[in-house]
Amino acid sequence: MNVISNLATNKKAWVLLAITALGLELAALFFQYVMDLKPCIMCVYQRVAIWAIFFAGIVGCLAPGQLLFRLIGYGLWGVGAIWGLLIALEHVDMQSATLSLFFSCEFTPNFPSWAPLHEWIPFLFEATGDCGEISWEFLGYSMPQWMVVVYGVYTAVLATLLTSRIAIAKNL
Repeated sequence: MNVISNLATNKKAWVLLAITALGLELAALFFQYVMDLKPCIMCVYQRVAIWAIFFAGIVGCLAPGQLLFRLIGYGLWGVGAIWGLLIALEHVDMQSATLSLFFSCEFTPNFPSWAPLHEWIPFLFEATGDCGEISWEFLGYSMPQWMVVVYGVYTAVLATLLTSRIAIAKNL
């Protein structure tokens, strides 16, 4: 339990978190620009969630020994992982409902007016695809199904880390 708890104060663990998220972002760009898979609105929102996890790793590695930096990192990580999981689950539901004549998804992201990411960084956050289209599968699972796994792992690791930190703190 101490080993897991101590990861929160280990700079390398936070860097690993940032690297995994950056790897997923680069993979998304590969799928979009090399494999010509168009991101839908749900894909764009999932990209934002992954960026939150990336920034959690960056903040955490800046000063892992300081509680404030860890708390900000935990917050970004939790928001990114849980929000991303919810979006990915909704995306899976959308894809399973594609037979409905009334199915549709938006093309313009609903970002706050003070942060229109799709206008500032369109190559990364502009939605050009259809949420119901399944144009890629690996081992029989679509992209959003794999993202459910990814966000589930991020959430489980965070929950394990926080649980071990709380358990260690209570034993002191």
